[in-house]
Amino acid sequence: MTALDGVRPGADGLQGAWRSGPARLALVLGGMILLVAAFRILTDFGVFPESWNIGLADPIDRARRWLITNQNSHWLYTVFLNPLTDTMDWAIRRLESLLRWFPWYCYPLFTGLGLWWTRGRLAGALGLAGVALIGVIGLWNEAFATLALMGVAVLVSMAIGIPLGIAAWRSDAVARITRPTLDTMQTMPGFVYLIPFVLLFGFGRVPAMISTVIFALAPVVRLTEVGLRTVPQSTVEASEMFGATERQTLRLVRLPQARPAIFAGMNQTTMLAMSMVVIAAFIGAGGLGQVVLQAMRSINVGKASEAGIAIVIMAIILDRFSTGVATADPGDDLPAIRWLAAVTAVGAVAGGVLGLNEFPKALGWRFAPYVNSLTDWARDNLYDIGGSGIGTGPFSDFVTTQLVIPLRELLSSGIPWPAMIGIGVVLGLWARGPRLAVGIGAALAAIGLLGMWELSMDTLAQVLLAVAATLAVGVPVGIMSSHNDLLRTALRPVLDFFQTIPSFVLLVPVITLFHVGRIPGIIASVVYALPAAVHYTDLGLRRVPVETHEAAESFGATRAQRLRQVEMPLAAPELMVAVNQVIMLILAMVVIAGLVGGGGLGLEAVRGLRRSDAVGRGFEAGIAIVLLAAILDRLTRAVADRLRPPAAV
Repeated sequence: MTALDGVRPGADGLQGAWRSGPARLALVLGGMILLVAAFRILTDFGVFPESWNIGLADPIDRARRWLITNQNSHWLYTVFLNPLTDTMDWAIRRLESLLRWFPWYCYPLFTGLGLWWTRGRLAGALGLAGVALIGVIGLWNEAFATLALMGVAVLVSMAIGIPLGIAAWRSDAVARITRPTLDTMQTMPGFVYLIPFVLLFGFGRVPAMISTVIFALAPVVRLTEVGLRTVPQSTVEASEMFGATERQTLRLVRLPQARPAIFAGMNQTTMLAMSMVVIAAFIGAGGLGQVVLQAMRSINVGKASEAGIAIVIMAIILDRFSTGVATADPGDDLPAIRWLAAVTAVGAVAGGVLGLNEFPKALGWRFAPYVNSLTDWARDNLYDIGGSGIGTGPFSDFVTTQLVIPLRELLSSGIPWPAMIGIGVVLGLWARGPRLAVGIGAALAAIGLLGMWELSMDTLAQVLLAVAATLAVGVPVGIMSSHNDLLRTALRPVLDFFQTIPSFVLLVPVITLFHVGRIPGIIASVVYALPAAVHYTDLGLRRVPVETHEAAESFGATRAQRLRQVEMPLAAPELMVAVNQVIMLILAMVVIAGLVGGGGLGLEAVRGLRRSDAVGRGFEAGIAIVLLAAILDRLTRAVADRLRPPAAV
């Protein structure tokens, strides 16, 4: 358990007294208002005192200088870090060389056959076309660099995650350690992982790969443990009756029974690794991510779109294949698939020997110029339409001056810092109890002691606005989707696209229309988090029992009344999960938004990666982001638990 975790819902005593419904919530809100008013009237507290800064940045900068000076002589490097770096770099290079050896045509063919086997003929045809498109737009070699890096990262994640999941299943002590650790890992934005590894390893593909492994490790550990815990006891007892040892039962019974959960963990780990493609390129990973970064720096929307679509194609293919492999049933197509696979394998070896590994340039076609022409037109004609004060520019100015700046000033200095900590404590006490309240108060105080109070409140203001905008769009769309299967089917590929496209790519067209500043980061965050809001709203409403709908209709409730008074209250836990996921996804965009003038903690984290003399400050910003994410994550999850029926907790 961490300091931010609380006791389970339904406890007695003080916690139970804070759980008595809307009247108690109104009392809490009134108490917070009185708390702020009291500090405003009776004290002169404002921004967290700068003199209380514990100065963590200086020792970190000194450590960084020491590591640079001694990286060729100290035993930490000569015995451990340098051999580890060399081994990982060798593995990445070997895999990339092997991938490049095979002829170009074998990849679309094998992809098509694999998806035909796991998902059907249509998926196979689309997979073949998707891989061929990567070569057509001239990103073949960059795709291999990305695939090699992500492939090694996923393999290392599997090698660590599955045994760790088995250990957590075997030992409650291990589970008690791994669960809060995995919670923390999943709440940390991916960009934050880069800072400590840049501190140790500098720039290059190895620190990018290690960061990716740690970022992507949690799902496979968690789902391996869950899969093993849900194996039917009767199956295990039958194995033991036939004299199987514990090791044999694990290998021959438990792991095969847990295979769907383990494959789901592998799928999620692969998707998380792919989401790090562009972020990892920021510290020298290369590949498709580097193309996106270069395009973003030059505001080349077309080039960024090409690389982004290539990443989306790779992510969707890996997702569809990994989710389908556990349940693959090609039926009558299996003989044809085997025959074609054998022919393709022979052709692959022959083509590799003949050196036919480069994608033919004659098949190339670029759509970047057309995208750039479209964005140029949009920039010239939509920023300020006819000088009327209507357009993306005036909208950006209005949101910045009327919403972002006032909310930032309110949170950073308008509400005295002790009152802000008090508000966090009161919310934690109401949501789950004293333990969470103390954890939130300690986390907020730690943010102030790191000297990150104003920057954190700036970031919090942007997050709150982005969350409000995302829910304002996502919840209504999710409601419509839950009542219309055709709309849900039509939305799925669009939402898949937004979930898999690199977040950096979203920034490029937004920058073109709105220029640099906080607004592009907020808009890109909304687009990035929107699929989660739609999905969980749809899921929650579809889980409302049919009997409940029928009962409401029998009492003469209209569709609007049924939605407002029956469906939404029953779907409240899933809606809070939607809020939680939206917050986490938007926080993941904080550092990325800092690249385009978003300010706040994101900008400090970016400086920590760009400048060797700002690593310590960037490290402090990273810790502040983690603390802010933990506060919002624990608080929203606690509220979701409160809203969940007792039998489901």
